[in-house]
Amino acid sequence: MAIGRHIEEFHGLPVFNVEAALADGKPLPAAGEVAWRLHLDYDADGSFEELWESFLAAVDGTEVRALVIGSWWGDDAMDPLTETLALIVRSAGRLPALRGLFLGEVTYEENEISWIQPADLTPLLEAYPRLEELVARGAYSTYGEVPPPYLRPLRHEHLRTLRFESGGLSGTVAQAIGACELPALERLDLWLGTEWYGADTTVEDLAPLLDGSRLPALRHLGLENSDLSDQLAAALAGAPVVAQLSTLSLALGTLGDQGAAALLAGQPLTHLTALDLHHHYLSEEMRQRLEDTLGAAGTALDLSQTQNLDDDRPYVANGE
Repeated sequence: MAIGRHIEEFHGLPVFNVEAALADGKPLPAAGEVAWRLHLDYDADGSFEELWESFLAAVDGTEVRALVIGSWWGDDAMDPLTETLALIVRSAGRLPALRGLFLGEVTYEENEISWIQPADLTPLLEAYPRLEELVARGAYSTYGEVPPPYLRPLRHEHLRTLRFESGGLSGTVAQAIGACELPALERLDLWLGTEWYGADTTVEDLAPLLDGSRLPALRHLGLENSDLSDQLAAALAGAPVVAQLSTLSLALGTLGDQGAAALLAGQPLTHLTALDLHHHYLSEEMRQRLEDTLGAAGTALDLSQTQNLDDDRPYVANGE
């Protein structure tokens, strides 16, 4: 698994660890100046609900702009996100300025991504109609203990960034996003994952997203961490959504020469300011073709992390 360290910034704000500060009696920054990270260490005393209430008692919730939720289970059994999410939903009236939320910001040293059990995110989006950025990490798949749906079709006027980080994403998530009305959405990243960890998203599931008409503001699309990278590249070669994008990513997956050739043979990509393909299975010859065609035209290419081309089974960057 590639997630090896905690984020240092979220929603444009430095991340501040609430648990450590409260335990040490350290002074707290102004509520709107940081992204507040609530995380139970393995040996933490008390529950996540107790930490949550201590946090809201210590800061001005009306000024909180961003939250990062790490481990909500401490040293107990890894409970699904359900109760923690319900707690956040119930607190919506106390957090009117919240614009960014990261759920499951946990590294592999603490827990495998396939063990982080999620919940239906629909009530959250309904409770926070002015949320602008949502990142959700975990087993959003049929592999997890919590069954789909993890998202149901809805309209959200203000969401600008949506990112699912998963070692195996359920096709129901992609279908639900395609059925949502998200007129402000500018960035969409989906870690589709591998079948070994419950991924069952198909190209057909992504068809409404690839059409582009339901996401008029979309400027970045990431179909990442997928063992279907070559199929995705072939679909993107003719997908209408590509013409409206500024940046495109097929990073962290299993892209090989077949997929890259499909991209080059498809619609023009020289309008892209960046194409991220890092963690790939491309030959030196194909990497040079990409540089000669797109790099020379001004598209910033990320072709780093070339994997072993002799692997019998290519692997995604984040599975377990």
